[in-house]
Parts: sequence; C-alpha cells; structure tokens
Amino acid sequence: MPTYAEYLKVDELLALQQPRSDGPEHDEMLFIVVHQVYELWFKELLHEFDYLQRLLSRNDGVRALHTLKRILTILKVLVAQLDILETMTPLEFLSFRDRLESGSGFQSYQFREIEYVLGRKEPQALQRYPDGSTPRLRLERRMRADTLWDTFLQHLAANGVAVPQADLRRDVTQPVASSPALHAALVDVYRNRPALAGLCERLVDLDEGFMEWRYRHVKMVQRTIGTRRGTGGSAGADYLLGTLNRPLFPDLWAIRTEL
Repeated sequence: MPTYAEYLKVDELLALQQPRSDGPEHDEMLFIVVHQVYELWFKELLHEFDYLQRLLSRNDGVRALHTLKRILTILKVLVAQLDILETMTPLEFLSFRDRLESGSGFQSYQFREIEYVLGRKEPQALQRYPDGSTPRLRLERRMRADTLWDTFLQHLAANGVAVPQADLRRDVTQPVASSPALHAALVDVYRNRPALAGLCERLVDLDEGFMEWRYRHVKMVQRTIGTRRGTGGSAGADYLLGTLNRPLFPDLWAIRTEL
C-alpha cells in the first residue's frame, strides 16, 4: 500500500516551487504557490464541469444539482485566495515581477477552457498557443464541444420544455448569446417546474460567482500594479475591466422582468 506522501506525490509536488528572483525575494514563493493552487482548482473545475454535463445528458437532475453546489463552493475558495494575494504590497510584487518575463495568468489555458465550457468562446484565444501544442489541442476540442448552456437546454427539452429548435441547433463554436425566443420557455419553467427552476437558479449563482471572481481579480490587480500593463503583454487591469458585467447565461437574467 502506498504511503500518504507516495499516493499524493508530495515530494514531486513540493519540488515544483522554484523562485527565479535573486535571494530569492520572500513574496515570490507566495505568488508561485497561490497560482499553482489556482491551476489545480481549474483542473478540478474542468473535471466537475465535464461530470455535470454528463449528468445533465443522463437526465440526472439531482446529482447535477449536487455537482453545481460543489462547483459553487470551489468558486468561493478561488475568491478567498485573492485575500491571500492582497497581503502582498505593490513593492513586494515589484521586487520580483520582472522575473515573470513573458509569463502571465492571461496565458492559463485551463482558465480559457473553463471560459469555453461556459460559453465564452473567443477564437483569438487559440492563437496564443502553437499549432499541435497540448493547450491548442485542448482548446480546439472545447471549441467544438457543447457548452454547459447547450447541455442544459438539451436537458430542459428532454424534460418536456418547449426550447426553440434554433437554440437546440445553434452553432456551438459561437459564444452564447441572448435568445429572446427562449424567454417564454424559461418563464414557464420558473412558474411551473420547480425542480428545473432550481437548476436555473444554481446557474445564476454560478454566473454571479464568476462575476464576483472577476471583480475581485480586477481590484487585486489594480491594488498591486495600478494601471501598468500586465505581464506577458496583457493590458492588465484595463483588460480585466472589459470582462466585467458580461453574463454567461444572459437569458436567465433577462427573464427577471418577465416573471
């Protein structure tokens, strides 16, 4: 039987934190650990989103609801980790920032995969990775796959909801956009199908959770580097500001005035 350390590959895991600054600077270890943990949570989120889509496809609404609750709990952890990063002052970050060179969280392909799963499919994201590379292949697969919203609409249709065929047959390589023709069906779900309405509300929670994470991320960046350009050539806080107030599931927000 493997030991705890062997099962979790603790030695290999602890060897992955390798600061590059001279000394090294004290806070670089914090920066590395927090961002490596983010990547681990992104891996888990993708694992859970894939499972959630399988559950919805199998019409297992009860387990789907449980899985959404787990995803929402993980999102709370992602937001809480920003509290840790914010203990690092601007001067402490600047002491090693130049060692990041072209590296940037902007390049996290796992986060781009999450965005694709949630319907924010931007083809230009593919261009950041070389042809044939693992990140490019993974994103290309996600680009061709149904989003969570597409799978959810199929779940509604399988349960007798009158989802318009145009929404069920939309081009899944395109970003999720508002569909006014869908509103009547969603209003009917809220008024007459409480179990399905519960799933809708958890998706709203998910949407709101990502908005909160993005907002906190923006404020953390502004607090740390102000209006400087981000590492890796990104626009820093200005880019992040442009991602705010863009709902993942716009129709679930639009129908609030119709209920």
